[in-house]
Amino acid sequence: MKIKEIEIDGNKFQGFEGEIAPGTNLVFIKGSKGFIMCGYLNMDTADKFNNIAAIAVGVKCIDDMLNTKIVKVSAAAKNFGINEGMPVKEALLKLNC
Repeated sequence: MKIKEIEIDGNKFQGFEGEIAPGTNLVFIKGSKGFIMCGYLNMDTADKFNNIAAIAVGVKCIDDMLNTKIVKVSAAAKNFGINEGMPVKEALLKLNC
C-alpha cells in the first residue's frame, strides 16, 4: 500500500493506493472533512456513520481518481455540496473548506 501526499490549489490531501488482491486495487483520498473512495468500498457504511464520502469508479491509482468524476455520494456529502458527476478534484476542494 502506498501513501501519497496530494496538493490541489494549496490544499493537502492524503492518498492511499495499493493492490489488495491480484488485479484488484484499493484507492482512497482523504480530506480534512471527508473522503473519496473507489467502488470497492461500501457507501452504506459511510452513510451509517454519517461520513462525507463519495465514490469514483474505474480507477486503479490516485492519478486515475484525480482525473475522473464522482458517481455516488453519501447523504452527508450531498448536504455538503458534493454531487454525482462532479470532478473529483472539485469535490476534494470542498472537503478541505
